[in-house]
Amino acid sequence: MADIPCYHCNLPTPEPAEFFVLIEGESRPMCCPGCQAIASAIVDGGLSSFYRYRTESNARPEAHLADYSAYDLADLQADFVTGETAQRSAFLLLDGLTCAACVWLIEKHLYAIDGVLKVSVNATNHRLTLVFNSAKVQLSSLMFELDRIGYRPMPANDENQRDLWQKTRNALLMRLAVAGFGMMQVMMVAIALYAGALQDFEGIWQSFFRWVSLIVATPVVLFSAQPFFRAAFNSLKQHQLVMDVPVALAIGGAYLASAFATVTATGEVYFESVSMFTFFLLLGRYLELRLRHKNASSLRSVGLRLPLTARRQRAGDEHSDDVISIKQLIVGDRVRVLAGETLPCDGVVVDGTSHVDEALITGESDAVKKTIGSQVIAGSINLDSQLSIRAEAVGRQTQLSAIEQLVARAESDKPQQVNLADRLARFFVARLLVVAALVAGFWLWYQPEQAFWVTLSVLVVTCPCALSLATPVALTRATLWLREKGLLVTRGHVVEALARVDTVVFDKTGTLTQGKLALLQLQPLSEALNGADMQAIVAALEAGSRHPIAKAFESIPAHKGVTDLVQYPSQGVEGRLEGQVIRFGRADFFRAWYGDDLPAVPEEKQQWYLLGSEAEPLAWFELRDALREDAIDTIERLKKRGLGVLLLSGDRQAVVSQLAQTLAIDEAQGDLLPKDKLARVQQLQQQGHTVLMVGDGINDVPVLAGADVSVAMAGATDLAQVNADTLLTHGRLGVLIDSLALALECKRTIKQNLTWAIAYNLIALPFAAMGWVPPYVAAAGMSLSSLIVVINAMGLDRKLKQ
Repeated sequence: MADIPCYHCNLPTPEPAEFFVLIEGESRPMCCPGCQAIASAIVDGGLSSFYRYRTESNARPEAHLADYSAYDLADLQADFVTGETAQRSAFLLLDGLTCAACVWLIEKHLYAIDGVLKVSVNATNHRLTLVFNSAKVQLSSLMFELDRIGYRPMPANDENQRDLWQKTRNALLMRLAVAGFGMMQVMMVAIALYAGALQDFEGIWQSFFRWVSLIVATPVVLFSAQPFFRAAFNSLKQHQLVMDVPVALAIGGAYLASAFATVTATGEVYFESVSMFTFFLLLGRYLELRLRHKNASSLRSVGLRLPLTARRQRAGDEHSDDVISIKQLIVGDRVRVLAGETLPCDGVVVDGTSHVDEALITGESDAVKKTIGSQVIAGSINLDSQLSIRAEAVGRQTQLSAIEQLVARAESDKPQQVNLADRLARFFVARLLVVAALVAGFWLWYQPEQAFWVTLSVLVVTCPCALSLATPVALTRATLWLREKGLLVTRGHVVEALARVDTVVFDKTGTLTQGKLALLQLQPLSEALNGADMQAIVAALEAGSRHPIAKAFESIPAHKGVTDLVQYPSQGVEGRLEGQVIRFGRADFFRAWYGDDLPAVPEEKQQWYLLGSEAEPLAWFELRDALREDAIDTIERLKKRGLGVLLLSGDRQAVVSQLAQTLAIDEAQGDLLPKDKLARVQQLQQQGHTVLMVGDGINDVPVLAGADVSVAMAGATDLAQVNADTLLTHGRLGVLIDSLALALECKRTIKQNLTWAIAYNLIALPFAAMGWVPPYVAAAGMSLSSLIVVINAMGLDRKLKQ
């Protein structure tokens, strides 16, 4: 009988087959435990369709490394990989990440691979953003390389994030429990040994207690301290230094020296110091992990807020629903959402009235009333009555998904402050090893029996863990606080840049004003059309636009004969009606048509827009926009803080000047094109100013991208949101004041953390070198130093209230 091929790698299976995996309802034979484990992982991860789509058999996996070839399939990459072939972006989670130095190791290793364009790792939530050219290198190869250096990758999603956190926490608790139990037992034995030494307690009993200590301390070293040895070994394989190298040297050296003393019945044993050192390190790392996870959990992917299923209404029967998976929803479906349920998609209310909690998206705690025609957002919660919704965006096209992607982009950016702290930490590790070697040499000459333990204390007490935590923990806390206040940070440099801002530039429409223009009056200039027809033409011209002007005509039925729409930023819109070109916009937009015959604006200080054809002007439309409620107070508070405030707008100078007078803004310029706004901001930057730009709309995109830090208002165009550094989700300008105050406090906190971390290392080093700091005290001091840094960063919001 011919050998049955392995379903995974196609190699022959032994007779009889011993290993099986249930794949798509059928038991498939496997040739070895390795293939069985990989196939089980693929199936358990919901990827069983991989075997239908693969074009060739998989290679048999290496003994200890996973097979990642499944992740090269386009269907599987859809949930965590974006972009085109030349620049694909993969979002991964990393298991095994322990400190900021690991981040540096990962980045350095991957950058050496041809085809890798960008690598950015967030040590707080273990997320990796990997930009690569898939024509040069496959994602599976990059994931394999990560696994090879000790960091197991997986797709970045909420389920994996939650599982990784639970796995990391449980493993750390288990290691901590073993270390704690071992420490207590070894300490009791150590007391007996010390007491016996005082009473000339020697011979068989001394040897017995030493062997007991060795037996109890061995699980502590081999199990509890394993992460330190693994991280150190992986880094040394790559010819790099991370902070776990001195830690591993300290634990391993002390254990081996004590074991040698036990076996040979010579010298001293310090198993209690090894156990205490390991316990304090793990305790500090666990508490630090909990604090950092508390921050990161609020900044994670918000996909967990979406329901797993949706109630899709049957066509032709509004009273019947089919409960389907949320992934089966398509644009155009009608969905019923009951009171208390979460909305599964973006859409428009077609039936019902209710209040909806949109705090997840906007940060606004008050519920928003929704009636027929209202826009609703996926992830918000229906509070009162059932609603029927027509789906307009599902899956990755929803605003919720857009926010998730913006947050992921922010997490992938590494601010200059973090880079500086990482470089300092690596500098300290290398110098620490040199200093430890010099200290060891001195004590070997001066007092050989103490040389090992003094060197051990030097290695432990000066480990720069606090230095690497000083900046990222503070920035993470600040970013979370801003998100809670309604300012969504989408780029990593924001908090750092806000602390330097001395000039704030505002756009007008939709920024200082509400962006809700209303049509006040129409003044006909021609008898060719009646007023209703003119309004219908304008409604058709503005259809599809997200400019505030378009919203004034949303409720007016659009003329069906208008075609070939074209938008001209800061000028107007153009279309074609019955073969004739028509326009609607600012008066200057028509100067090329009418020249000196351009009709005069009815009243210069109001907002008037002209409708006209190539043949003649048709009508003036007066629109008016109200100020935001907190605009005056915000401008006043900004000026009290000593910041310069400017207003740059594409609206007419007369309208802009009137608004500037109301708000007491000294410099206000109107009639500006996008390039003019950018030029003014660049001029300010050349004069040494750090500029914060607040804007909304297509015409603000260049200046939002060019400012030192920029804010897009809620409801801004998609292009403006992508190019801005932050998104003001609820539209309240007063948050800008709080954000500037927070940035300055965060800068002070980072300075405090860095000062403390550096000072601690510089002060502790000479005491340890003189032999005044036992190894267990060094371990406690190092852990305490890291915790002080984390706790100081967590108190950012409390400092603002003082």
